[in-house]
Amino acid sequence: MDIAALVLLLLFLSFVTLGVVVSVRTVRAVRRGVARGKVQARRVVEDTQLKARRYTLPGPAGELAQLRLDLRTSIDSTFRALDDGRADDPSLSEAAALLARLNDHARLLDGELKMLEREPDRTRIAQRLPHLTERTHRITHSADSLRWAAQDRARRFADDDLAHLSHQIDIESSALRHWTPDSPPVAPPATPKLSPSGE
Repeated sequence: MDIAALVLLLLFLSFVTLGVVVSVRTVRAVRRGVARGKVQARRVVEDTQLKARRYTLPGPAGELAQLRLDLRTSIDSTFRALDDGRADDPSLSEAAALLARLNDHARLLDGELKMLEREPDRTRIAQRLPHLTERTHRITHSADSLRWAAQDRARRFADDDLAHLSHQIDIESSALRHWTPDSPPVAPPATPKLSPSGE
């Protein structure tokens, strides 16, 4: 009887422990989801503000907004392309690591551009704008180059796979159409004819 009670107690403690672990993991996952949702919502609001500034603010202020949008669009598009491709092509991991390093430079530049947006001296903005534009173009060109290479690689793999599949289908189609038997048909044995005399 004591053994049965001990087993029941161990089972109860196991279920309680499992419930606590599941609850903690669920709470953490919800927190991560909420934090990710907040970041995405903040990003959407910021991008919308940048688009509005691009059209409403003339001169250098509008150019700064355009640079930030170009930078974000290029980096985000490349991240999506590499993430989508990495599921089928693990060799894109090195490209993803390079993009992460490039993203660090993009974040620094975006911070500088954001700080310069609050600069009241328009001449200072105009002086710094050519250098910032050149840095933005270097980063976006590098990101675009990685994205285009990943897209070309995926398209090449798809083309190669389709060509291989078409070749296999052609072989199988030819085999299905080849209906000549492997060996000639065997004639049935001839039955002996009886003579009229019955011999």
